[in-house]
Amino acid sequence: MKQIQALLFDVFGTVVDWRTSIIDEGRVINQQQGLEVDWAEFADAWRAMYQPSMEKVRTGKRPWTILDHLHRESLDKLLIDYGISNWSEEQIEYLNRAWHRLKPWSDAVEGLTRLKRKFIIATCSNGNVALIVNMAKHSGLPWDMVLGAEVTRHYKPQDEAYLESARMLGLDPEHCCMVAAHNSDLVAASRNGMQTAFVARPTEYGPNQDKDFSAENEYTHVARSFLDLADQMGCPP
Repeated sequence: MKQIQALLFDVFGTVVDWRTSIIDEGRVINQQQGLEVDWAEFADAWRAMYQPSMEKVRTGKRPWTILDHLHRESLDKLLIDYGISNWSEEQIEYLNRAWHRLKPWSDAVEGLTRLKRKFIIATCSNGNVALIVNMAKHSGLPWDMVLGAEVTRHYKPQDEAYLESARMLGLDPEHCCMVAAHNSDLVAASRNGMQTAFVARPTEYGPNQDKDFSAENEYTHVARSFLDLADQMGCPP
């Protein structure tokens, strides 16, 4: 096994708790505007539109489009479905940028900080650069570099998203370790020669979660948290 030099992280669900973050923002909107929107349902519906919107880009049915724009198109449809029609452009865009303000899991910042002492840590996310950078500033995520979809012009699990991210670090894939809470992401990374680390996030989808409770394949590392991963990889507190 080759020595790992860089850790590449999935972000949504692995590093940040997108569902609780969107729900919390929505509940503030309910209080401010006197709405009665079920924001848990809204968050789940918004996230359910994530993969289908990217698939149109992956398959060439539409030209390259960043995730911020895909999120906004999905949000515009949801606002109609929920009967919200009196918002200004500023209000709509503020909610769309809730994805820029997602909160990290409780172990994320400390775990990343420990891992950063020994390894390059970078994103390999479907989020666009501005989204990931703003999220990092908002939540204190100490990335060395932002890589992934907008940089490679490919959405995971397309091979190029992984291979180009490694290339931009000047590394062969086998010197990179993909860290994710999603088995499918790690299978794709492994297919492209990367080492892999599974970190379980069993509450990512709340009570509706039906997969990714545990590692379903042989991975380089299987950890309970980023702190556990740091322990396994020789990065003490």
